[in-house]
Amino acid sequence: MPILLIRHGETALNAARVVQPPDTPLNERGVAQARRLGSRLVHFEVGQILTSDHARARMTAECVQAATGAPIEFDPGLRERNFGDIRGTAYADLGVDLFAVDYAPPGGEVWEDFHARVDAVWARVTDLAETVTGSLAVVTHGLVCRSLAERRLEILEESGNAPERWGNTALTVIESVRPWRVQLLGCTAHLDLELTDDSAALSGL
Repeated sequence: MPILLIRHGETALNAARVVQPPDTPLNERGVAQARRLGSRLVHFEVGQILTSDHARARMTAECVQAATGAPIEFDPGLRERNFGDIRGTAYADLGVDLFAVDYAPPGGEVWEDFHARVDAVWARVTDLAETVTGSLAVVTHGLVCRSLAERRLEILEESGNAPERWGNTALTVIESVRPWRVQLLGCTAHLDLELTDDSAALSGL
């Protein structure tokens, strides 16, 4: 059964292009997105949910649980990159490109440390997927999805390149054995026009 890699739903701060602290909850639209995602995942026979413990991921996972009945487990390795002292700051006020390869956020994670953490949690995800009866749903954040897609997953040519920005509740379906081939990449087909991400939400962490 596949691994279902999921980005959380929308929050007020990611829609407003603000670097988010861990306790940022989903907004009303984000909850509606997550519920729509949960309904879609019933088809995948989810056996377990592994999620970041940041509020926006936890709330998304709870919506998936409500639809599928699968148990939830938290793993801090699935947290978004720690941007330290700039969390709570609007992108427009930063004066830097926080996604630049050489940017080191004060009090936060450099890219090298972030990728190492993602690699460690991915090892756990793939080990867990072998033991779960059904699909393993993994609820996380945009940069975690990007890190995995660019460095650990095999994306077929017809699926296009790994996106730099991931839509809210974007679903990526991955074969649970090496080389972890992607069957579906960053899909938000479960959202109608009213719930689809706008450019601001796509840019939020």
